[in-house]
Amino acid sequence: MRLLVITLAALLGFYPISTTVAQNSDPVKPNVIIIFTDDQGYGDLSSFGAPNIRTPHLDKMAAEGQKWTNFYTAASVCTPSRAGLVTGRYPVRSGMASDVYRVLFPDSKGGLPDDEITIAEQVKKAGYQTAMIGKWHLGHREQFLPTNHGFDYYYGIPYSNDMDITEENPQRGNYINGYFEFADDEIPIEYYNVPLMRNTEIIERPADQNTITRRYTEEAISFIEQHSDEPFFVLLAHSLPHIPLFVSEEFIGHSDAGLYGDVIEEIDYGVGQIVDKLNELEIAERTLVVFTSDNGPWLVFKTHGGSSGLLRGGKGMTWEGGFRVPAIFWWPGTISQEIVTDTGSTMDLFTTVSHLAGVPIPDDRIIDGVNLTPVLMGEGDSPRNEMLFYRGATLYAARKGNFKAHFIIEGAYGQFEEKQVLETPLLFDLREDPGEKYDIADEHPEIISEIMEMVKRHQQNLIKGKDQLADRESD
Repeated sequence: MRLLVITLAALLGFYPISTTVAQNSDPVKPNVIIIFTDDQGYGDLSSFGAPNIRTPHLDKMAAEGQKWTNFYTAASVCTPSRAGLVTGRYPVRSGMASDVYRVLFPDSKGGLPDDEITIAEQVKKAGYQTAMIGKWHLGHREQFLPTNHGFDYYYGIPYSNDMDITEENPQRGNYINGYFEFADDEIPIEYYNVPLMRNTEIIERPADQNTITRRYTEEAISFIEQHSDEPFFVLLAHSLPHIPLFVSEEFIGHSDAGLYGDVIEEIDYGVGQIVDKLNELEIAERTLVVFTSDNGPWLVFKTHGGSSGLLRGGKGMTWEGGFRVPAIFWWPGTISQEIVTDTGSTMDLFTTVSHLAGVPIPDDRIIDGVNLTPVLMGEGDSPRNEMLFYRGATLYAARKGNFKAHFIIEGAYGQFEEKQVLETPLLFDLREDPGEKYDIADEHPEIISEIMEMVKRHQQNLIKGKDQLADRESD
């Protein structure tokens, strides 16, 4: 069920009572901007409960649009989560999930296969101009870059900002445990020889990560200005707050939450600049903006790693804190204004955006994304009733309705549980227990049976793609 919060919100001054339903029931080829942060936890926005991080621009978007509280990414680490977003498919289908390596590295040989259809390729069929700005992490070799996957323009880094660690970096070889020696002091950009690319060319190396958040925003605004008179699609994938943390001079000490909070508040400021530009160009009412994260927080880095709020676990895990992420949909004058408790996923953006652009969904493959338009327009509930939780290419957990069963549990990055293959699955009612504290398996064996049957149907139709992450030059 979705929770409509109109009267109280109106009384508090968030938005007028009269705008309770969609105003434009038949939008034509809306612009779409997806803002995708890196390792930002469920509890890292003030509108999602952060007590010491101020995100006024995102909070305003949430009040004017929709705040989704049961929104999931496709995986709990970078590469597969991004594959799920751009293809609308569980990453195991494309080979972008692996039990050998969890993500792509600078010496990886693979990447997103050419026969996968991306969200950019979908909207290109409808005449959209497309840009990918920020972190790609779906293959750094030229054949795998965004410009070969439907994006007209690319500006960003090809993999995570902590890769290409240089010999000068004192944390080399002792990365996770030694990182805290930096505390909140400035990290030399030369410690990470990450390339900044424009289309297929390296234009800066190492990338100046102190200014990279601001420059991503500037690139997005420039693209919007250039194409404001035609439909456009922008995927703005910030490379932060993935560690190491960097922030521009203007935002040093800006928050009450240390360096991590400064990073989030700079991202929020950039979101505000983009919204201001849409309003200035008078295209806000024909532009859908979605804000979400690629996975949960990297908890091993403590205050540098963010928070999953009341959820259990974080990045790398199949607990809720690894997969459930903050999500905001904003489209003034069109989408209904609600707090949405229905289930949704980043994979659903492929299907939803395709529908809004008037592009048929491919029928030659299984697309796992569903169309969320009925929820956005205030006309119905989300068709998503199931969610599968893979770690690499292995299924660890599954959700059906409000119930989630864990078949395998395991911590990540030196934290929490050793791997356990459970003889009897754990079962949690996420409606009443989103923190996954109280196992109710003994009380509801019939629900476990239903979930097991759902998993069986999924596996009967599953063809795993060739592992794209397993081959590295260093092996």
